[in-house]
Amino acid sequence: MEIGIDSFAVNLPAADGAGVTAAQRMAQLLEEIEIADRAGIDVFGIGEHHKDYTLDSAPAVILAAAAARTSRIRLTSAVTVLSADDPVRVFQDFATLDLISNGRAEMVVGRGSSLEAYPLFGHAMPDYDALFTEKLDLLLKVREHTHVTWNGRFRPALTGQGIYPRPAQEVLPVWLGVGGTPHSFARAGALGLPLMIAIIGGGFERFRPLVDLYKEAGRHAGHAPEQLKVGVHAIGFVAQTDQEARDLFFPGWARMFGIAARERGWAPPTRAQFDAACSPSGAYLVGSPETATLRARAASEALGGVSRITFQMSSGENDQAAMRRSIELLGQEVAPAIRRAGAKGTS
Repeated sequence: MEIGIDSFAVNLPAADGAGVTAAQRMAQLLEEIEIADRAGIDVFGIGEHHKDYTLDSAPAVILAAAAARTSRIRLTSAVTVLSADDPVRVFQDFATLDLISNGRAEMVVGRGSSLEAYPLFGHAMPDYDALFTEKLDLLLKVREHTHVTWNGRFRPALTGQGIYPRPAQEVLPVWLGVGGTPHSFARAGALGLPLMIAIIGGGFERFRPLVDLYKEAGRHAGHAPEQLKVGVHAIGFVAQTDQEARDLFFPGWARMFGIAARERGWAPPTRAQFDAACSPSGAYLVGSPETATLRARAASEALGGVSRITFQMSSGENDQAAMRRSIELLGQEVAPAIRRAGAKGTS
C-alpha cells in the first residue's frame, strides 16, 4: 500500500488575527513536500479550489515547483476539477510536470465537491455531469493519441491537431476521484481507471458495496483485476499520542468545517463529532503512529484491499512545526509499518 499526503494549501489568519502572507504559506507548502520526499512518503497531492483562503487554484504549477526540489515522491492533483477545465490544457500541464519530474506526475480527476469553479469559468450547474463525461472522454483520447479527431458539445472540435508535449511516462496515470455516487464508481470500473475515494465521514465499510460495484463493472468491461486499483483520501494527522494528535488537529479542523457548514447550511461542527470520527468506527486517520497504522489497515480490509491511502492534512491552523513532525512520523513510522504488514500478508 502506498502512503500519501494531500493538501489544499489552506491559508487562514490565526485566531488572534495574525498569520503568514500567501507567499510565505506557499513556501511552507513546498517545504512540506520536500520533507515528505525525504521521509519516504510515496505521493503528495495538491487539491484545486478557487476560494479566498486556499492557494491551490493552479495545482500543476505548485507541483512543478515541488518537482524541481524533490527526487522520488510522486506528484498528483487531488483533484483536478476536469468539468470546469479544458482537457487538452490539463494534459499539457501534467505532461510538462511529468517531464520536469522525470516521470513522477499523476492526476486525479473529478467533478469536484466545491462548485465555485463552474460559474468562474462560465459553466452551468445543470451540465455538471455532462461536462465531466465529455471532458473525461477527451482527456483519455489525448492521453492515448498525439493527434486527435474529436467532436463534442462543450469544446471546439479537434481535427487531428498534435497535442504536445508528450509525457516522460509511456502512459500518464489518471485516477478517477469519486465521492459516494454509484454511477461514478461504475464509470471508473467500465473505463478501467484506478479509483480514488474521498471519505470524509461515516465508516469505511459503508463504501464496500460501491467498491464491489466498481470491480464488477471493470470485470464486465474486460479489465484485468490488477488494473482496478482502489485508493482512499481521508482526513488524517499523526502525533506522538492519540490525544496530542486530536488536540493539535481539532482547532484547525473546526475552523475548516465551520466554514463549510456556513457555506452549505450545516450545523456547526463539534468536538464530539470530531472525536467520533477519530474513533475505531469513524473514518479519520488521526492519532499516534500505531493508531494511524491500524486505522489505515482497517480501511484497506473494510474495502477489500487498497492500493493507496492519502492523509488529508490541511488545517485551518498554521502550526508548521506540528505539520513537519506529522509528516516525518507518517513517513518514518506509519508507512514502514504498513509496508511490513503488507509484506507479511503476501508471504
